[in-house]
Order: sequence, then C-alpha cells, then structure tokens
Amino acid sequence: MRILIAPDKFAGTLTAVEAAAAIEEGWRRRDPEAEVLVAPMADGGPGFIDVLSAVVDGTLLSVTVRGPLGDETPATVLMAGETAYVETAQACGLHLVEPKDRRPEDATTYGVGQLIAAAVDAGAKRIILGLGGSGTNDAGAGMLAALGATGESGHLDGGATGLAELTEVDLQPARDRVAGVEFVAASDVENPMLGLRGAINIFGSQKGIADERKPAVDGWLTHFAELADRKTADKKGAGAAGGLGYALLLLGAERVSGIDLVAELTGLKQKAARVDLVLSGEGAFDFQSRDGKVIAGVAKVANDAMRPCVVLAGKVLIGSREMRTMGVESAYALVDVVGEEQAFADPHGSLATVAERVARTWAR
Repeated sequence: MRILIAPDKFAGTLTAVEAAAAIEEGWRRRDPEAEVLVAPMADGGPGFIDVLSAVVDGTLLSVTVRGPLGDETPATVLMAGETAYVETAQACGLHLVEPKDRRPEDATTYGVGQLIAAAVDAGAKRIILGLGGSGTNDAGAGMLAALGATGESGHLDGGATGLAELTEVDLQPARDRVAGVEFVAASDVENPMLGLRGAINIFGSQKGIADERKPAVDGWLTHFAELADRKTADKKGAGAAGGLGYALLLLGAERVSGIDLVAELTGLKQKAARVDLVLSGEGAFDFQSRDGKVIAGVAKVANDAMRPCVVLAGKVLIGSREMRTMGVESAYALVDVVGEEQAFADPHGSLATVAERVARTWAR
C-alpha cells in the first residue's frame, strides 16, 4: 500500500517532522512493506522553517534578535539564493514567553524587523514570511521601528501600549531600508486588523488580553492606523499575527495562503496523486482546523486527487459531519486510544500506537 504522511506540528509536544516520523513508525508495525511518502506541513506559524529547510535548497543564517518582551532570542533565516524565508514566530511567538510572564499589551515585533534586516543584508531580494503563533498585538509597529520607522511622542517598539500617545508616524525610513525587496506574507488569517473581526477581538484572548481590555487595545491600533494608513487596515490578512500582516502590507507585501505555499514547495499535490491514502494530523482537530489550517489544506489536496484523508490528532473535537465537509474520512484521537496522561507523557510513542491502529483499519 502507498501512503502519504503530511501532518502539522502537535503544538507543545512534536514538530511536524517528529510527528511524521512517529506516524510512519506506527504504520510500519502493521504494514512493513508499505511505500511511504512523507511531507511534514506548516501553515506559516511555528515550524515553518523546520518544514521548509527539508525541501528548499538553501542555508540557515543564525541571528540573535529581540524577543517579544525584549529578551535576546536565537532565530534563523532560510536563505535560498536571493529568496529568504522567515518564521516570524521565532521572534514574536507566544511560545517564547511563559504563561505567567505574558504581557500581551507590551509585546513587540521588533525582532521580526531584525530578521528582515538580516535577510536584506545577506542579499535577499524576495522575503517570504510565515505569520502565525504570535504573542504580539502591536500592528507590526515594532517590526517597522527595527527597519527605521519613527514615531513622535509614543514608542513604536513598546508593544500596543506604546502606540497610545503617538502624534506622528514616519514610515519612509523603513521603506527606504527595504527598497527593491519583494515581500510575501504567508498566513492562514484573512481578518482585517480592526473592529469586531479584527486582530484584538478575534485573537486577543488566546494571547492573554482580557475582554475588558480589548476596546482599549483595539483603539490603540486604530490610532496607529489613522496615523499610518487607515485604509490598509481593512485589507484581508491585515489582522494576522496581531497586526503584523498590516505592517507588511504597508511595505507592499502580497498576502498568500500559508498552507498553499508550503503545499506547493513540498510537492504535496504530486505526492497525493501517487498514493492510496493520505494521513494528516495536529494537536487538536477542532473548528479552527477548517479555515486555512494544515488539515483543511491537506484534505483539499487529497480530495482533488480523489484519495481518502484520515486525521490523527491529540484530541478530536468535531463530529463526523463536520469532518466530511472538510473532506476528512475519519479521525483518531490519542487521548481516546492511550489516555490523556500517556499522550502527553510519551507523545511520539502514543502517536505511533494510534498510527498502528489506523493501519489495522486502512492497510490492505
């Protein structure tokens, strides 16, 4: 039997590469003669560089940048000729700050600007940035500041809080710094930056912004947009990564689907056409998996190739009807097979066990 293994990361436990290895190990216990194709996936968030470095012929450039709360943070840029790939979560990711230490109104994207500057200095003429998993809500002001943008009275590099007192913003130094560079923002988020469907009201809670604080923070972003470019704040994807998408649009970025970009670079469509079954997975298979996420993207590719798609996940939180609207035949949860405690204690072994069980049903 021929199978394609194309999982996302299992957040907090396994990278996409590690998850793919565990699934293959478990499947081969039952079907050792299977022809296995592997394509670890990402949608632009954490794991973006890890996945692409396995399929893009390039070199990794090590950089130390300012993290979301100012701590020095190691990061990498994948250089492939004059194209650079940047995982913005390496500089501003939610995972970089312990939950007890998070200050979402103060977190900055300054380190993302440092990554961009490093790529430009290394000769990049095209920079593809994966957006996702951020712990910031500063409309990308920190990133712009790192590239040279200035603000009067307030602080562009002080998180959302620093935007409140701004009286003037000059973006021209940042635009001059990256003149001649093409930007591509790869994201699964299409939301605008402001309002009820904006970055703060939709995604603020998962970053730690209390409901009663959302109007104030959204107001700070609105104030910044009115000084910089209010119209751009309404564009699709401006709300990605706490408004980092907005700042990239100000630099002329093109917005693309993160999962579609990764699928193209990994040859997912061609691989799906060669197999009998497609396996995907992630930590939590829930309603957020539907729009622009890895499982939705992999299922679409599988369906276009008329191949069944099966999901292995830490938890499965949607029903069979919702699965089938996504093109997923069935889903298996680690917590149902091995229990929640074991799933977290031994994620690799637990995922392999579930993959072996899936093979008992689907291998032929």
